[in-house]
Amino acid sequence: MVPLNWYLMLSAAVFMIGVFGFLTRRNIIIMFMSVELMLNAVNISLVAFSHYLQDLRGQILVIFIITVAAAEAAIGLAIIIALFRNKDTVHADEMSEMKG
Repeated sequence: MVPLNWYLMLSAAVFMIGVFGFLTRRNIIIMFMSVELMLNAVNISLVAFSHYLQDLRGQILVIFIITVAAAEAAIGLAIIIALFRNKDTVHADEMSEMKG
């Protein structure tokens, strides 16, 4: 059986990769993927705690988080495509204002 500490270290590493990617990259698509990495890191820790505490509430919460993340991904990608069509760029530095 894998110790709980290993899962938490994996979750922390994935979360830190997501934070690093979000803070250092200016490409909106990479930033979006970094947010998804951070959500998945939280899911790893929730499933690990749920397994070690013998309680299904954490796993049920993960299913809801994955559902919300899928909806967020669809809406977020639609917004990114709309921004690209209007500005011809996906760099966050070049998009200083949002006009309709």
